[in-house]
Amino acid sequence: MADNKAKLTIAETSVDLDVLSPTLGSKVIDIRTLGSKGYYTYDPGFTSTASCESKITFIDGDNGILLHRGFPIGQLATESTYLEVCYILLYGEAPTQEQYDKFKTTVTRHTMIHEQITRLFHGFRRDSHPMAVLCGVTGALAAFYHDALDVSNPVHRDITAYRLLSKMPTVAAMCYKYSIGQPFVYPKNDLSYAGNFLHMMFATPCEEYVVNPVLERAMDRIFILHADHEQNASTSTVRTAGSSGANPFACIAAGIASLWGPAHGGANEACLRMLEEIKTVEHIPEFIKRAKDKNDSFRLMGFGHRVYKNYDPRATVMRETCHEVLKELNLNDSLLEVAMELERIALNDPYFIEKKLYPNVDFYSGIILKALGIPSNMFTVIFAIARTIGWIAHWNEMHEDGLKIARPRQLYTGYDEREFKSEIKKK
Repeated sequence: MADNKAKLTIAETSVDLDVLSPTLGSKVIDIRTLGSKGYYTYDPGFTSTASCESKITFIDGDNGILLHRGFPIGQLATESTYLEVCYILLYGEAPTQEQYDKFKTTVTRHTMIHEQITRLFHGFRRDSHPMAVLCGVTGALAAFYHDALDVSNPVHRDITAYRLLSKMPTVAAMCYKYSIGQPFVYPKNDLSYAGNFLHMMFATPCEEYVVNPVLERAMDRIFILHADHEQNASTSTVRTAGSSGANPFACIAAGIASLWGPAHGGANEACLRMLEEIKTVEHIPEFIKRAKDKNDSFRLMGFGHRVYKNYDPRATVMRETCHEVLKELNLNDSLLEVAMELERIALNDPYFIEKKLYPNVDFYSGIILKALGIPSNMFTVIFAIARTIGWIAHWNEMHEDGLKIARPRQLYTGYDEREFKSEIKKK
């Protein structure tokens, strides 16, 4: 993998470092030997550091490319289902019909959760944020499914992967039902993964919920487009937690906690709050003016992306899906009108085009979820359902490659050694 050397010169000392060539993307300088020379690199946020080797997902932000196991996200979102993408992320290849049928059947038949887990919900306040409940309950799953927690055993890892993938929508829907005071709705094995989630969200014992196929497909695409995104904050968190050999439920709970942040999974929720602040189409020019003012703290949420310096490839499919949903529901909603006008401006205004502030996946997913009747405090929960498979795939890959516990170094800027003298009078 190393095809040449890089020479690092510090004062009068030179260090030869291997240069590694990936399948795709930038070459990587292997700095692992620097520590033995008495030096470390300083890279806050690890934005210029490859923390691991992975075969799962590739992103080229400059050219707007996202590949899962080599398959373009646009093709996966339009030609496959979420469970097919899950299989690809887990096992590296597209499934045969026989493999897919077996995979789907296994996931479907494990969607129920241990009945005692339902009692855990009553320990939370009704007004708790659903992400707080999801994080707590997911971590507690290790107390109920402790028969397969040997992380060194590939069979146990496989069982855990199925359990998390199967049960996460059930737990997430229960978080919602609990928050609004409605009884839990149990899974139905004759529904699809996305359809089952919508049913558990919106059905009640007194009124059956018929899943609309257009909305079902929209939810499935939301799951696909959020399934994995390389070494983002939550995935890196899962890998870091897992590097100690921690049980997988705890690792996924750690990922959920990281995802909850407004700079990560909370972006679509923040986008909806922005639309609520703008209120009507008539107010848009004022907010566009504020967004262009460097001295104004206001920022347009849902535009641009930290990684993508081109159009977010996920947003292309999400945009089409968004318009399909709005057409199907024939909604007359002022916030959706604001969103559509903002989209039109962003795609035509020279300021947005020059700065490449295109609408991103969070902008469109927030609109779709609102149109489906899902409250904004559930947006990140749905993100967590989708991303669970990515977390599992990375966690599993890390174990297959051999564990090396994460131990970042630091640039210490505190006091030098000093003498301690207590000024506290002893009794």
